[in-house]
Amino acid sequence: MRSKTPVTTENIRRMPKVLLHDHLDGGLRPGTVIELADAIGYKALPSGDSAALRRWFTDAADAGSLVSYLETFAHTCGVLQSEDALVRVAAEAVEDLAEDGIVHAEVRYAPELFREGGLSLEGVIEAVSAGFADGERRAARQGRRIRVRSVLCAMRQHESAREIAALVVRYRDAGVAGFDIAGPEAGYPPSRFLESFQFLGANNAHFTIHAGEAAGVDSIAEAIHVCGAKRIGHGVRLADDIAVTGDRVHLGRLAEHVRAAGIPLELCPSSNVQTGAAPSIAAHPFGLLAREGFRVTVNTDNRLMSGCTLTSEFAALSEAFGYTLDDLRRFTLNAAESAFLDPDERRELLGLLSE
Repeated sequence: MRSKTPVTTENIRRMPKVLLHDHLDGGLRPGTVIELADAIGYKALPSGDSAALRRWFTDAADAGSLVSYLETFAHTCGVLQSEDALVRVAAEAVEDLAEDGIVHAEVRYAPELFREGGLSLEGVIEAVSAGFADGERRAARQGRRIRVRSVLCAMRQHESAREIAALVVRYRDAGVAGFDIAGPEAGYPPSRFLESFQFLGANNAHFTIHAGEAAGVDSIAEAIHVCGAKRIGHGVRLADDIAVTGDRVHLGRLAEHVRAAGIPLELCPSSNVQTGAAPSIAAHPFGLLAREGFRVTVNTDNRLMSGCTLTSEFAALSEAFGYTLDDLRRFTLNAAESAFLDPDERRELLGLLSE
């Protein structure tokens, strides 16, 4: 029997949720950005007012291209060049996610972007992990249960992938769940980092790959068939391999493989609209992919740039496609079953979601 509980913002917020694709440097509180900038003399912020700065980030990110969207990160990365700043922002991220009803989150970041103040890659990772642990303790004191793990990114346009992959293996028992490549997709295909993915596979380490956001179906195919990805970051362009004619839907060979293999898609609706990967929430391929049985998950990508929470993403999808709370719970189970967890942790998470 389907739930008759109404789909309201408050009911969605209270529902336990799982988040797989969220960037640390894309989720800062505007007030924190201003305070950190003031503390280090960073003068490049477009506004010193919290509300105005929030609007600037969302307006600037609404640029219609991934490259323009990524330019907004100059300011958040600019104020995250010290251990104290990383610990603070990581802890605040956990508090914000817990307040939004999230019980498990995998938050990603590129350690190489936070070294201008002299931190080593290891120092960055340890600072973020300490912040996550502090945030979990703060959330627990507020009666909120949450577990947050890191996904370490290598920037596609740089040459650090192999080093970052080694750190994923080194720190996987210390809060690091997996690996990813991030940054501009076009011109930097997944196979460029094949050695890193092979190393991770040989060491039984988890990884996901940003693919099918700014580049097309070929990027997704390469991530899966060449690099061995078992999870795809975004993947929204998979819809290009699906033909819809009236009531008839025909899956191309890649789409059929993705569906049959149950490969999770880390879809980020608001971000996809901002970068031009989808024309609107109502026209987002999420509706088609969910209806055709793909393992879709709902994610925030960058909460500051998109002005969103996981609750607001669920609410927007529900409004666009008529989803009930049961549907939203199904998408949450998809995420829980796709999380980078060991079997005992997954059973614990699934039990929590069923309470």
